[in-house]
Amino acid sequence: MIITITAAICIVAGLSLGYLLHTMLARRGVGDVQARTQAILATAKKDAEALVREAKLQTKDELHRMRVEFDESTKQRRQEIQKEEQWLLQKKDAVEKRVDTIEKKEQLVEDERKKIGGERDALKREQERIAKLVHEEEIALQRIAGLSRDEAYQRLMSKLERDVEYDAATMIRRKQQEALEEGDRLARDIIAQAIQRCSSEHVSETTVCSVSLPSDDMKGRIIGREGRNIRALEQETGVEILIDDTPNAVVISGFDPVRRETARRTLERLIADGRIHPARIEEILGKVRKEVDQEIEETGVKTALTLGVTGVHPELLKLIGRLKFRTSYGQNLLSHSLEVAKIMAALSAELHEDVAKAKRIGLLHDIGKAVDHEVEGAHAAIGAEIAKRYNEAKDVVNAIAAHHNEAAPESRLAVLASAADAISAARPGARSESYELYLQRMQQLEKVAGEEPGVQSAFAIQAGRELRVMVDSDVLDDNQIIVLARTIAKRVSDEVQFPGQVRVTVVREKRVVEFAR
Repeated sequence: MIITITAAICIVAGLSLGYLLHTMLARRGVGDVQARTQAILATAKKDAEALVREAKLQTKDELHRMRVEFDESTKQRRQEIQKEEQWLLQKKDAVEKRVDTIEKKEQLVEDERKKIGGERDALKREQERIAKLVHEEEIALQRIAGLSRDEAYQRLMSKLERDVEYDAATMIRRKQQEALEEGDRLARDIIAQAIQRCSSEHVSETTVCSVSLPSDDMKGRIIGREGRNIRALEQETGVEILIDDTPNAVVISGFDPVRRETARRTLERLIADGRIHPARIEEILGKVRKEVDQEIEETGVKTALTLGVTGVHPELLKLIGRLKFRTSYGQNLLSHSLEVAKIMAALSAELHEDVAKAKRIGLLHDIGKAVDHEVEGAHAAIGAEIAKRYNEAKDVVNAIAAHHNEAAPESRLAVLASAADAISAARPGARSESYELYLQRMQQLEKVAGEEPGVQSAFAIQAGRELRVMVDSDVLDDNQIIVLARTIAKRVSDEVQFPGQVRVTVVREKRVVEFAR
């Protein structure tokens, strides 16, 4: 605008100067003056047009710069709004979960209150009935011919005495039975506690673990643009990454301990590296999986050396290492196998049996549980078949097969294996049946989904409340995955027992990767 005004002023000045020159030269000659005046006017006009063009260009550049700045600020604000929306959605889910929990607790309290009220009414009615029966009995006794009041009183007292004697005898028998059961239980506890000097520590597995963050800003990087990073992590590892209100931490949820540990290590390395994107996630995850496999091998070798068991086939050592990440009724299987081996060694020494072979049997007795989720059949039979395949002795194979009485024991070591296994499992706090049932339900959910055509992988998350299914985008289209979701949901309803409801989420994604060199 300023440049335009300047150009106008220049034009006016040029015109005025031309007019003055024209007046001054009028005396020297009209023709010469007019020519010079026209030249000056033409020069002034060209200068004015050049200034106008320059002003237009500068104005256009200024408008372009302002538009770029506006677009950049708008884009930044849109990203902030998207982050706030994601945070609000997460808060909403958390609030809904808490509301559901509170409503369930309120319903339980209300049901318990109604139950107590019903029992109180029933007790009151029973008391009234007893009082009525006593009153009728008194009237009947009074009507008996030839009985005085004292005689009726004596007959009533005799009846009450017989009733009291019967109740007392019943109570005595019940107390005797309870005393026998309590004595039997205390005896088992004493035996289990007495052999704890041979036991190793048992750790009850959980379904979640947390990863510390250097700052809360890292949560946004883990989520990624439109959630692509956290979605890639969950799809590749088969666990759920929970971004909640916990400061400087995220939670990893998953029923499979190997997956959970792999995801935890991967996330820690990504945080330390700082570069978090799908390609980097796949690269780090591949390295972590190799390390976990190596750790499994080293664990098997170290465990055998700890017990002094030699000559074990390398494949058996790998299976022993896998037991580190497996549980049975909440009991870590590697710790359980070590404990059974130590108990068998102590019992074998007392009975003058082969202590070295006893340790070998104790270490290998649950080897079938390392692959029982992949092979059909009882873990004892699976373990015996594996031991036979890798040239273990016949009595060792028989002890493994017979430690749950699924095969006839052929030696005293086989009987000792069954006893030591029961002792380790029965000691206080060693097992939790609910956790084993939970694992079985998770595995069954994943198995049902994995049997459908076109399914690449399936993961049970959120404690079994959601089944996330990844499909091959080249095999199934968008319409077919709708049918697949309904089919899986129906099969889960028919074949799996579960509390509440299970949400089936089918994910179809097309990913193309190219490298620029």
